[in-house]
Amino acid sequence: QLFQEMQQNDRLPAVVKNSWHQCCMLSDRPLQLSHTDDNASSANANGASANGTIGAANVACAGPTIEQRPLIITESDVRRVFKRVNTRKAMGPDGICGRVLKACADQLAPVFTDIFNLSLTLGIVPSSFKRSTIVPVPKKPRPSGLNDYRPVALTSVVMKCFEKLVRDFITSSLPASMDPLQFVYRHNRSTDDAIAHLLHTTLTHLDEGRGNYVKMLFVKYSSAFNTIIPSLLTTKLGDLGLHTSLCDWISTFLTDRPQSVWVGNCASSTLTLSTGAPQGCVLSPLLYSLYTHDCTATSSSTIIVKCADDTVVMGHLGQRREGLPGGD
Repeated sequence: QLFQEMQQNDRLPAVVKNSWHQCCMLSDRPLQLSHTDDNASSANANGASANGTIGAANVACAGPTIEQRPLIITESDVRRVFKRVNTRKAMGPDGICGRVLKACADQLAPVFTDIFNLSLTLGIVPSSFKRSTIVPVPKKPRPSGLNDYRPVALTSVVMKCFEKLVRDFITSSLPASMDPLQFVYRHNRSTDDAIAHLLHTTLTHLDEGRGNYVKMLFVKYSSAFNTIIPSLLTTKLGDLGLHTSLCDWISTFLTDRPQSVWVGNCASSTLTLSTGAPQGCVLSPLLYSLYTHDCTATSSSTIIVKCADDTVVMGHLGQRREGLPGGD
């Protein structure tokens, strides 16, 4: 009834009506639309016929040694995350805008709670949630090549809310054995703490001996999120104790992702990717930090400080030691 009232309200913008249309499609509720867009249907059919497959793989999650509890999302969780949506963020390919989710959180929370829990139980992420539109954003004022652009993924606002709930659960379930020198998604830690730690250890080592000195290597990875191999990630997540169903869900989240590129008013054909984590997704930084959590120093004179994909390798050296230890 609420949907029909909104469709008949001429004062509502078309984007709001379209968002309700997409919500009803996701919830499998009957629709009565006053018009259809033949051009959009033709474009959709054309994009579907051009699908390709890149790096598809079927992966299975390794059994964890100490398995955590499964994630069960409550209606209050969904309502809370919907009401905190930033309405100024761009909508994704599904056409559902954040303004509708925020304004109608009470009405939509029960429906999406069922959808989210069913997705987690089955270990399957709907294709409409994984679809993304890539918008190249220039890294410099006058880009001269493709490497001068940063690919930013516009994904479903609903999926971003879903990812936030999954992210909060994972961060609360991480074991105490995690690398203490990873400073993202750790309680009461930030980049300021990473800088303070580097400065403190440097000054402490220099004060210990007159001939002591420090060498630092600052590492910045190119397209770091694209290097994630889903099968290897799910194995590591299982070793950390995450529930098997959540490992399977993350594997599905990262594989068979349809995407297209928009440049101005031009769109590319759709490709299906099964490797890496897209920039712009809420889970990507956390997944990358878990993917590299076992990248630690093997020598007491070397430390590796990480903030997601930003890494510093520090060697504490003396008069008789030149260069970093060979093992590191």
